[in-house]
Amino acid sequence: MSCHHSSNRNGDEKQTGFVNIQEIQLIDELKGKGLFAKKNINKGDVIFEETPIVSTQFLWNELYKYKACEYCMKSLETAEEQAWRLSTNPHLSLPHPECDITDQTPYVDCPGCQVTYCCELCRKMACDEYHQVLCMGPSRLSEDNDHPLARLQETWRNIHYPPETSSIMLIVKMVALVKQAKDKSSVLQKFSQFVKNTVNEEDEIVHKLLGKQFQEQLELLRQMTADFIFEENVSKWFTPEGFRSLFALIGTNGQGIGSSSISVWVKNCEDLAIPDEEKEQLDAFIDQLYEDMDKVSGTFLDCEGSGLYLLQSTCNHSCIPNAEITFPNNNHKLVLVAKENISQGEEICTCYLSECDVTRSRHSRQKFLKENYLFTCGCVKCLSEADQEDVTSEEDEEEEDDME
Repeated sequence: MSCHHSSNRNGDEKQTGFVNIQEIQLIDELKGKGLFAKKNINKGDVIFEETPIVSTQFLWNELYKYKACEYCMKSLETAEEQAWRLSTNPHLSLPHPECDITDQTPYVDCPGCQVTYCCELCRKMACDEYHQVLCMGPSRLSEDNDHPLARLQETWRNIHYPPETSSIMLIVKMVALVKQAKDKSSVLQKFSQFVKNTVNEEDEIVHKLLGKQFQEQLELLRQMTADFIFEENVSKWFTPEGFRSLFALIGTNGQGIGSSSISVWVKNCEDLAIPDEEKEQLDAFIDQLYEDMDKVSGTFLDCEGSGLYLLQSTCNHSCIPNAEITFPNNNHKLVLVAKENISQGEEICTCYLSECDVTRSRHSRQKFLKENYLFTCGCVKCLSEADQEDVTSEEDEEEEDDME
């Protein structure tokens, strides 16, 4: 199988519904916190489930008609409908339709701006948490929408072309959550738990979103965000340094969310108990489907949005992780699953790289992790490859261009 639908990176324990089998521990001042097993965990076990403090669909995906619930990011089109759109082939028929779990219950719109939600509960949750501040009203659907939020979104799209790795909307929703909250200190306390260093001072590495080439763009985004949604309780967020810290927070802690109907259909197809010959044919069909969609839609295939998860953000990286992030419910609920048996006291690690990218050279992996997460990986795989030359092959350079 080719590298399809994996999306990796950065949770509240009260949301899991599981007996805690993990605990957060301080490793050291350099590495910070980590997540460790409180008991033996078997391969395939669910370590925890978690919904984000805040999540958002990528703005380019929204512009290109990715239909998703504004609150939980649940995909609002069937796997076959999504395949039609992404491949521009309306005659495509997906085998094993029983593997598509898309709920076709009628959807609910915000009465003010017509933003779509998968259900009344999601509409109410959004309204109660942040949407009263962000609702653009009837202007959202007008051709000449000049709402301050619409202008900010357009500016972001012009600055951050696909593939998106973060979104200005995470910052906007963070401010809106504080603005609407009755208990503002509780919301602020959650956000304070995320790492938000703008630079790794030891290696003098600046996060890629904060380089000198972006200074003017960041200042423009800061001014536009302040003009739209300034909040006195977080006035420090709107200073130049505070805004840089917010960008570092969403850049280093933002978790890509894979809520694609096709991804769920593929995963369910992989779990089918069918004869080997039929399995090979199905794998070939899926490979060809992704190839066809990639030709048409390319950079829109990786993931659908981004979110901030408190518990998951404490998981450190390894190029050979013992746990993986999944989105089996076709929405923003993250499920961490053990990839291997994990012993009591062992650190639980995920991989911040995609399935494809983790196979690249040590130098390429290190370069990506430094630029995006401000650290030098010291996992077993990287240490075992320490004698490799610090050069990047032509193939890796091309792939790095795609990743960036």
